[in-house]
Amino acid sequence: MYPDHTPHVPAQRAVEVHQPTPLPPAVAVSAPVVPVQPGSVPAVASIVLPDGRVVTGYAINPAQPEPVTAKPAVSRTAVNVALGGVGFLAVCGGLLLLTSFIAALTAFITQLITLAAVIFGGWIAVQIFSASGHQSGTTVNIRKATFKRNHFNG
Repeated sequence: MYPDHTPHVPAQRAVEVHQPTPLPPAVAVSAPVVPVQPGSVPAVASIVLPDGRVVTGYAINPAQPEPVTAKPAVSRTAVNVALGGVGFLAVCGGLLLLTSFIAALTAFITQLITLAAVIFGGWIAVQIFSASGHQSGTTVNIRKATFKRNHFNG
């Protein structure tokens, strides 16, 4: 595509640097003198651009940042009070969780005891009221018995 022995010379261009030329301030034509606070109105500056145009305006001073105020050091007392407050809140939260756990455990144990009583009571009721109870033991026929002076005579 390109021949092998072609010299490559970078293009050279003449560079002109134009510096703006300030114009002297215009002389005021016998205008009445108005007292002005010094420094309140900045001086008007004019410059000539390379193409011959004249630009007139006020010089702008760069904005000065507000001075940074030094941060006050945090006192050790404030740090200790804050850490104590955090610790106190942690202890209160732990006690609240412990109380809730104990209440839940108590309710669980109460339910287990009630369940055991219901099951055991049901077993006893089945033993008493079952029709096929044991036939051994003493059978007393109360209708044929006679009672005399608080003694039972069978």
